[in-house]
Amino acid sequence: MKCPFCGASDTQVVETRLVEDGLSVRRRRRCVGCDKRFTTFENADVRLPQVVKGNGMREEFSEAKLREGFRRALHKRPVSADLVDEAVARIRQKLLTRGERELPSREVGEMVMDALYCLDKVAYIRFASIYRSFQGVDDFRDVISRIREGGKLDE
Repeated sequence: MKCPFCGASDTQVVETRLVEDGLSVRRRRRCVGCDKRFTTFENADVRLPQVVKGNGMREEFSEAKLREGFRRALHKRPVSADLVDEAVARIRQKLLTRGERELPSREVGEMVMDALYCLDKVAYIRFASIYRSFQGVDDFRDVISRIREGGKLDE
């Protein structure tokens, strides 16, 4: 690390601490050349994967689009914003921990369906009807009977 005062490349770490959020490291350094002290912060450079759409197009993962999917499915349903925030955070964390550079949009959709199944069955059916392209009343009837039996669409 170069000294910001004199430009010398020889510095020593005097003290290291975790920042309050636990995601950064604060280091207090001393320049060997000019003996001045300065602080640096280290953060992990973690990126969310790109989403590969059904037509092969790629786009950056969008938390806003994820939230919008939840918002539409949960429209006028008794689910708190805090629960939605937690579900979005869990999906985001799953994507980060996978460490992949790309993933199919279908996998993101499945994660949303899993979260909605736990949050609200009506919202789950709403989302599934669009996501799985329901063609008629029989599709809805099938899903409702699976839910009554304690199962999901993919089971």
